Amino acid sequence: MLPLNAETLRQLPAGLAVPSYDRGALSTGIVHFGVGGFHRAHQAMYLDRLMNEGKALDWAICGVGVMPGDRRMQQVLDAQNGLYTLVVKAPDGTLEARVIGSIKEYLFAPDDPDAVIEKMASPEVRIVSLTVTEGGYNFNAVTGEFMADNKDVQHDLAMPNQPRTTFGLITAAIERRRERGLPPFTIMSCDNIQGNGDAARRSFVAFAALRGGDLAAYVESSVLFPNSMVDRITPVTTDDDRAEVGKHFGVEDGWPVVCEPFTQWALEDSFGNGRPPWEDAGVQVVPDVEPYELMKLRLLNASHQALCYFGYLSGYRLVHDVARDPAFAKFLLAYMEKEAEPTLEPVPGIDLREYQHQLIDRFSNAQVKDTVARLCAESSDRIPKWLLPVIRHNLDAGGDIILSTAVVASWARYDEGVDEEGEPIEIVDRLRDKLNAAALRQREEPLAFIEDREVFGDLIESERFVSAYRSVLSSLHSRGAKATLEALVSGSL
Repeated sequence: MLPLNAETLRQLPAGLAVPSYDRGALSTGIVHFGVGGFHRAHQAMYLDRLMNEGKALDWAICGVGVMPGDRRMQQVLDAQNGLYTLVVKAPDGTLEARVIGSIKEYLFAPDDPDAVIEKMASPEVRIVSLTVTEGGYNFNAVTGEFMADNKDVQHDLAMPNQPRTTFGLITAAIERRRERGLPPFTIMSCDNIQGNGDAARRSFVAFAALRGGDLAAYVESSVLFPNSMVDRITPVTTDDDRAEVGKHFGVEDGWPVVCEPFTQWALEDSFGNGRPPWEDAGVQVVPDVEPYELMKLRLLNASHQALCYFGYLSGYRLVHDVARDPAFAKFLLAYMEKEAEPTLEPVPGIDLREYQHQLIDRFSNAQVKDTVARLCAESSDRIPKWLLPVIRHNLDAGGDIILSTAVVASWARYDEGVDEEGEPIEIVDRLRDKLNAAALRQREEPLAFIEDREVFGDLIESERFVSAYRSVLSSLHSRGAKATLEALVSGSL
């Protein structure tokens, strides 16, 4: 079995597609923060498609890691010269794999922040892109205000030449380019946030304002932040995935990526310093992304939340097992049709009912082996952005809210930290301690969980929401998750 790197690339088995282009001829045009599985299954893949057509060779990626956990990615990509195997798993078990070569280099910011700043300040870099998770933009989920008291933000304000945060690094590079008379790069968010480009703009302008002077005005007036919608289910890579790549394709890859066949990227055409011809690789470059992003956030992402807590409490650990349960499929379709779809405008080129049924099929793909636990993580960042807007819209419009409110209640029950068999649940959330403490009080104080205004805003003041929430939470405690879900589907709750 051959290790994957530049030297072995032309020796790999014939059944494994490899880059047809000369990677030595690539130049870096994009610096990307947050090189995880999704970025490598999505943005890097689209660039690799273009490069295999002889295009975008001056748009290679320099990955950047900021968090301590990114050290491992640096080590693997350095050892493999930026190469990795992307394995697409079809529902029938078919595997389609190719080696992706669009990542040219990788920098670990804690080792040398100035090297990262200097890379972004170089003239050939024209886009800085982000997949830093929903919580990475450092704004309060309810108020939308930038959280200036964040300790790392405070560090960067005190020591701007040794930044720790994405904000500090990128802002320093904007300053350096400005001093050198270079045009600013475009900042392109690829995170699951409504108006992700607008959210990025707010955060970077707010950080620049804290730095003082006219920097905030310059960022607001001169830097472009296109909105985008990104979609591809990409589970966490496991040791079994590594072994499977070795068994089927004869290559030793320290960090392959597995994903579903479906992929979509709708991108606002708003770039100040050029961009790759992404439309030639299947990207939908459009004037307005909002209809696409709301469709995805409120149907796909919110449905993931709808299945994960109920699913975990019902004993399921893999997403496809949940989606193949008829009761869960009915619940998800009912949520999408009755509560999510009424909040959406028509989406150009998309049949929303067909899209909803396609989602059930995608969730049911047993080959992907996506975990329920992955979907349950970081809920306090996800639910306020994906699900609560559906509830608020329907409260204002007089629409149905029982199913989306049930998802909130299932999250509250999950955050008690013990499943229905008495086994402990590992809660992965930045607000874990506070949420767990509130959830543990809710059998005596049923509204304890939703009283948190940092997460839920003023929903506690809605009698209709509170009544629905009380009813579902009581059922979860008395009847359990599966029986509660069945009652919701039948309309008896």
